[in-house]
Amino acid sequence: MASDAPTPPPTTHPTALAAIDAESHGWYEIVRIVRSLTLDERMEPGYYSDVEWSVRDVVGHLGSWLAEAQVQLERMAGGTYEGHDVDIDELNARLLHAIHGQPWDVTWTQANAARTRLLQAWSELTTVDDEAAWWIRKSGPDHYEEHLERLSDWAVELIGRRSPPTPDPADRS
Repeated sequence: MASDAPTPPPTTHPTALAAIDAESHGWYEIVRIVRSLTLDERMEPGYYSDVEWSVRDVVGHLGSWLAEAQVQLERMAGGTYEGHDVDIDELNARLLHAIHGQPWDVTWTQANAARTRLLQAWSELTTVDDEAAWWIRKSGPDHYEEHLERLSDWAVELIGRRSPPTPDPADRS
């Protein structure tokens, strides 16, 4: 009888086990930060001062990279992979254009789906070589790390702007 439990990603590459742990840790830190914010706070520009990014934009950016990595891993599995000689700035611009203006729920769902599909494509690889490891790191743990400190700082700033709760006059002693 076949099990419906997901197969763990291959661990044949020296950094695969560390990448699995780092990806999970980084993603759930992003989730924790996002969940600490209201919908309006997630949409508030200010993540970057020179570009009008919100938490939604960061999540969309991360999700787009996860989706791109999933495509590349599937190309590896299918024998059509052409290498990771990519223009990062051009790819960022193309991916940002594709997600521009999406509502929060679409962006969040896309990012979660992209992560799920990446993990699925990763688990379907029979071996993880340097190319696969590059895409896994670039789209996942390394990429999360690039954004986590600022995302955390921005969340603290947004939460700090909240109005203090109004005391209930009936609670006066």
